[in-house]
Amino acid sequence: MNFIDTATIVVKAGDGGNGSVSFRREKYVPKGGPDGGNGGNGGDVVVVADKQLGTLLDFTYKRHYKAKDGERGGKSNCTGRSGNDVIIKVPCGTVIRDRETGDQIADMEADGDTVVVAHGGRGGKGNSEFTTATNQTPRTAEDGTPGEELELELELKLLADVGLVGYPNVGKSTLISSISAARPKIADYPFTTLVPNLGMVKAGDYRSFTVADIPGLIEGAHEGRGLGLQFLRHVERTAVLLFLIDARSEDPEEDLRVLRNELEQYDEAMMDKEWLVCISKCDTLTAEERAELEHHPFVKRHRARMISAVAHEGLDELVRVLWTYVERQRQAL
Repeated sequence: MNFIDTATIVVKAGDGGNGSVSFRREKYVPKGGPDGGNGGNGGDVVVVADKQLGTLLDFTYKRHYKAKDGERGGKSNCTGRSGNDVIIKVPCGTVIRDRETGDQIADMEADGDTVVVAHGGRGGKGNSEFTTATNQTPRTAEDGTPGEELELELELKLLADVGLVGYPNVGKSTLISSISAARPKIADYPFTTLVPNLGMVKAGDYRSFTVADIPGLIEGAHEGRGLGLQFLRHVERTAVLLFLIDARSEDPEEDLRVLRNELEQYDEAMMDKEWLVCISKCDTLTAEERAELEHHPFVKRHRARMISAVAHEGLDELVRVLWTYVERQRQAL
């Protein structure tokens, strides 16, 4: 399925029904008084977060959502039927904004989160509501008020405990496929990951966490270069960042600096997240190259872990370490 993480929709709540002008017409009841009923209220447009959904793809096919109008009031003081609400389901992690003002309406983080994004109009009063001592036969009634209408921007930000960050073709997809049941596309060329992938990692009995494989970053991603700008938003939700550095990098310190700088330029709050470093693709090194890398100042300074997702080397220890980071973050909430 295609991954869609932004969408624009138009919502229209139902209009309130008009009030009725009516007078009693019953046998043996001369000069019956006013009995026009009130109009029904218009339906609301309600957005609900649903953990079963993982994309905004449906909104590319349907962009307009309208709730039912309230019905007109009837005689004998009968109130018109209120319009039915429209329920719109979105994935957990969806941020809703008013497109015209840019104001955030809601952040749908948890399954079942609910928000009314457009309120239905109020039903108008019937003429029976306007009876007074000096006006026993009012011949006026209120019109229902219109329901709210607005254009919404939906933005999906993945909810994950750990975000994998690295250059294209550094082994993020291979890693997530090795430690979870996720099966992202893997190939020996850059930008094979065109959409974020989520994987559930088991860290022991009753212990698990989610990992997000974010499409590769390049320098200038925060300015729109490569695919980074499109998917950097998904790193915002992660509690822990795992930076992957290629074992054959000529300057691992510079690679890490560039990656962290891209995150900081996008959102300074990224720098407050816990993070750790892994040297990936260690299976491509000779014994001598590996021994030299293990004593590299970069590895010592950042306590970088040496892993090979292909050979499943160091992955069990990495999962245990990631779990300690994730557990610490969960306890801090």
